[in-house]
Amino acid sequence: MTWTPARDEDAALVSGAGRFVDDLDPLPGTLVAAIVRSPHPHARIRGVDLARARAHPGVAAVIGPEEIGAAVRPFPLSTSTPMPYLPSAVDTARYVGEPVAVVVAGDRYVAEDAAELVEVDYEPLDVVVDTRAALEPGAVLLHPEAGTNVATDRTFSFGPIDDAFARADHVVHGEYTFPRYSSVPMECYGVVAQWRDESEGPAVECWANFHGPFTMVPVAAGSLGVPVSRFRLHVPADIGGSFGIKSGIYPYVVLMALASKHAGRPVRWTEDRTEHLLASSSGAGRAMAFSAAVSRDGAVEALRVDLVDDVGAYLRPPEPSTLYRCFGNITGAYDVPAVAIRARAAVTNRAPTGLNRGFGGQQLYFGLERLMDAVAARTGLDVAEVRRRNLVRAFPHRTPTGGLYDSGDYPAALDLLLAEGGYDELRTRQESARTEGAYYGVGLALVVDPSGTNIGYVGLATPASERKPGRDKSGSTEIVRASVDLQGVVTVLLGSVPQGQGHATVARRVAARRLGLPVEQVRAVVDMDTASTPWTVTSGSYSSRFAPLVTSAVVAAVDRLAETVRAGASVLLGVDPAGLELADGSVRDPSSGASCLFRHAAGVVHWDPGSLPEGAPARLATEGEFVPPEAVAATAEDTINSSLCYGFVAEMVGVRIDPDTLLVTLDRVATVHDAGTVLDPVLIEGQVLGALVHGLGGAAYEEFRYSPAGQPTSATFLDYLCPTSAETAFELVSDHVSSPSPLTPLGAKGCGEGSSMSLPVAYANAVADALAPAGVTIDSLPLHGEVVHQLLRGDVSWR
Repeated sequence: MTWTPARDEDAALVSGAGRFVDDLDPLPGTLVAAIVRSPHPHARIRGVDLARARAHPGVAAVIGPEEIGAAVRPFPLSTSTPMPYLPSAVDTARYVGEPVAVVVAGDRYVAEDAAELVEVDYEPLDVVVDTRAALEPGAVLLHPEAGTNVATDRTFSFGPIDDAFARADHVVHGEYTFPRYSSVPMECYGVVAQWRDESEGPAVECWANFHGPFTMVPVAAGSLGVPVSRFRLHVPADIGGSFGIKSGIYPYVVLMALASKHAGRPVRWTEDRTEHLLASSSGAGRAMAFSAAVSRDGAVEALRVDLVDDVGAYLRPPEPSTLYRCFGNITGAYDVPAVAIRARAAVTNRAPTGLNRGFGGQQLYFGLERLMDAVAARTGLDVAEVRRRNLVRAFPHRTPTGGLYDSGDYPAALDLLLAEGGYDELRTRQESARTEGAYYGVGLALVVDPSGTNIGYVGLATPASERKPGRDKSGSTEIVRASVDLQGVVTVLLGSVPQGQGHATVARRVAARRLGLPVEQVRAVVDMDTASTPWTVTSGSYSSRFAPLVTSAVVAAVDRLAETVRAGASVLLGVDPAGLELADGSVRDPSSGASCLFRHAAGVVHWDPGSLPEGAPARLATEGEFVPPEAVAATAEDTINSSLCYGFVAEMVGVRIDPDTLLVTLDRVATVHDAGTVLDPVLIEGQVLGALVHGLGGAAYEEFRYSPAGQPTSATFLDYLCPTSAETAFELVSDHVSSPSPLTPLGAKGCGEGSSMSLPVAYANAVADALAPAGVTIDSLPLHGEVVHQLLRGDVSWR
């Protein structure tokens, strides 16, 4: 029996035939680079001696602060605060692991040996690693020219906030901390770069496993002083995971291009695991405070939210995205009429942050859903009931901050969760466990899952009065190219840059269904080349864009092809093309039953276009775009619909804590998702399970920690713990409801990030519920046995 893989991508991957960036050898004579990094979290660079490294046998080039400072411009930032960010330290190193020099040699061994010969004279400076401490008057300044460690500080108010709090029966307040953590992809970062000086000027060509390539092109080109038209970036078909970590503006593309210029040959650099954990990227840590104005019957009538993101030493683009990505859905699943927000990003002597699966949502919902448990406790309501009373019920729903929730049935999803997840049964287990002297808790989390980000939210970092007229940002545009060859095979070219989500599989099936073809007659290409792949600056794989946006562009592209194929078929069938149908690999006239093969109809356009009806298209290679009109720039009042679609996740967690060892074990996880139209049931279950495990990492294991002196204490897998298959042996109940989006042709919304946002706080709520009899307060993550031990002892100094 022939085995058919669930995804088109699987066969190559499981047979070792995948094509990752380190498998590619695109240019002859490529050299290899090693990076010299700062061992200090904060130090003035008084001098750098590269002579011994340059003299080492086999070394082709060494570049340091002098060469980099002379040739490279700072990356453009989203705010005007003077905190320039260069791809390496030039005068001051601001975090452990920051690049200081690059050594290029014939192989990695020689490059690493020579890197040890680079001599840097450092003057250590005082450090600040705590987010709140960075805000204090007199705190160590990372960028003295800015006069502050606050990279951005905005306040917003929507609705009658003061009135709501004045008349509230209860004011419920909570302060919470969400940790930095990553996604530790299987494959670390990699770059191959070539600098060429040509008659038209310098040109740069790079290969990288960067999954937000279109934002990288103008930023890297500008930093190097190269025209965008002369900067070409390739991304291979296979990326060994990213989950957002490979979408921030990485300095290494620029560094390797400059190294290539000095070496006169192409240069390759592959990040090792220690480098990745030390200085690559992580989600932003957040310190936050939430206050709710609550009526006697448990209705939340207003929210005050204070968010402070730790973005590390620099506000690396696309930050401060984590602050604003969920701006439109900051009230979550709840019908809250008024909200006030203060949003700040602080720099500290830690590695710069970026995106991490569910970015912005993980942090937001940790605070909001912990607060909803506190509301339940204050009002004496069950945690499920207090949520039910506050749910949004009518759609479309406009939030105070401008989000437009397109569709949903939140109460139905909650009811399904409680029934199928066995909420009453878990409460019975809890009673039994407590009778036995054990700890058992049940936690809930309800989250709105935004997808199809509107990049206009980045404008919120700038006050409306300072935004330049006609220079607004907005959009969620995607473009797809489709073509038909001489044998009638359809090719769909995507610019979505997937990292394992199955984009090719779904795109093929969507195109095949739309054209009435067997899926074998459609192929999808996901290799990306900025010189030939159609793209806009918003293209890429982030914020669950594929289902709502890319598939919509696929529909637009193949629908245009269908128009051309119908014209070809009309010649063969002698009928008007308007009424022809595409089905079963054929084009047929429903009135007469006459038909011709799809490939024969396309062949007419290829071979005999002169026979087509007057005015008929002869276009067998076309592009389709999807430009949702709902994705517009922020208003003068600072409202914005920050995403196109809004799904929903209802999640429940049962945890058991061993009374002797204090080991925290997941007993059951129940999850219900509403992602609109489900495009592929197998893939969506894989996305849900992956997001659950990712969320479990941040909930129970993963955290980038630093000593008070600014030294990373989790730079290897001995200290940075990740969940394995052994930690995923929990009972899982998973189901879906479907509220198709009226804003996308297929009704699809994103689903890949939802549980990464909801699982951490559902887990925290469950642990808090388990430890409630002991009077323990949960306000941070991760939560594992050691943490529980400290909490029960009342020792918080270790945090």
